[in-house]
Amino acid sequence: MQFSLFAHMERLDAGQNNLQLYEEFLALCTLADEGGMRAIWTGEHHGMEFTVAPNPFITITDVARHTRNVQLGTGTVIAPFWHPVKLAGEAAMTDLVTHGRLELGIARGAYVYEYERLMPGMDAWEAGQRMREITPLLRPLWKGDAAHEGEFFSFPSTSATPKPLQPDGPPIWVAVRDANSHAFAVDGGFNVQVTPLWQGDQEIDDLMVKFNAACEQSDAPRPKIMLLHHTYVAADDEDAMVGAAELSRFYNYFGAWFKNERAVHQGHIDPLSAEEIAANTLMSADNIRRDLTVGTASEVIDRIKRYEDLGYDEFSFWIDSGMSFERKRDSLTRFIEHVMPAFEQRQV
Repeated sequence: MQFSLFAHMERLDAGQNNLQLYEEFLALCTLADEGGMRAIWTGEHHGMEFTVAPNPFITITDVARHTRNVQLGTGTVIAPFWHPVKLAGEAAMTDLVTHGRLELGIARGAYVYEYERLMPGMDAWEAGQRMREITPLLRPLWKGDAAHEGEFFSFPSTSATPKPLQPDGPPIWVAVRDANSHAFAVDGGFNVQVTPLWQGDQEIDDLMVKFNAACEQSDAPRPKIMLLHHTYVAADDEDAMVGAAELSRFYNYFGAWFKNERAVHQGHIDPLSAEEIAANTLMSADNIRRDLTVGTASEVIDRIKRYEDLGYDEFSFWIDSGMSFERKRDSLTRFIEHVMPAFEQRQV
C-alpha cells in the first residue's frame, strides 16, 4: 500500500483571502512531502469556489518548487475540455519543469455546470467518448509523428513539444466507475483511479470486483489501482463525529453542485438550509462516519488494511472537506504520524 494526498483550494465564502487559502494548500502539500507520501494529486474545475482549480499544470509546477520527493499528479484533468495535442504538450512541459515528477490523471468530468459553460450541449456520454478518444493519443504524441482521424479530433502528423522527461511519458491514470471503463483503462495500459464517494464498503468492494474482472479478461499487464477516499483521522471519538458532520455538509453541497439546480453567484452556490441538510439522511453524519475513512488512528488503520487486503495499491487521502486549515493539518499530521507507520513494512 502506498499513500498520497488529494487536495485543492476551497473557498467557502467571499471573505476568505485567495492568497491565504493558496498558502494553506501549499502547507498541506509540504506536510505530505515531508511526511513520506508518494504523491500529491490536484485537479481541474472551472467557475466554482467549491473547488478552485482552473489549471492543475500551473498548480503542479508551483508545488514542485515547494516539495522534493513526491510525485505530482493531475487528479484529474477533464479530458473533453482539452485538445489532445494541447494536452500532450502541456503535460510534457510540466513533466520537464518538475524534473520528471508528473503523473497524468484524466477523467470525463462530473459537473453538468461545467459542461454548460465550457462545452454547451455536451452530456456525460459524449464527455466519456471524448476521453476515450483523447487518452490513447497521448503516448503516440509524446513519441512523435502521430496522425489521427477520429470522431472528435483530426490532425496530421504531429509531435508533442517538448518531449517529456520520463522516457515513455508520465504515467497515465484514468478515473473509472463502470465495468466498460475499467476494461478501457486496463486494455489501454493505464492505471486506474476509483472514487466511491459516500457509498461505503459495498461500493469499494464492487469497484475492485470490476477491476479484477477487467484484468482477467485482458492480455495487458495488470496496472495499479488507487482508491480515492475522504479521510479524517480524529483525536478521539467525539472529534470523529465532528469530522463526520463536516463531511456530511461537504457532501450535501457536492450533491447540490452535481444536481445543478440551485443558482450560483460569484462562484458560490446558493446556501443550503440546516433543514435541507438534516433532511438528507443518506448523507447524515452517522452514515458518513460509517462509510468513509473517518475515525481514530486505529480505526483508520483497520479500514485501510481492509482496502489493502482487497488489492488496492494506493490509498489517496482526500482532504477537501470544508474544514478549517487547522483541522485539515491536524488530521493529516495524525495520518502521517500514527497511520502510515502501521504500513511501513507493506510499502511498495
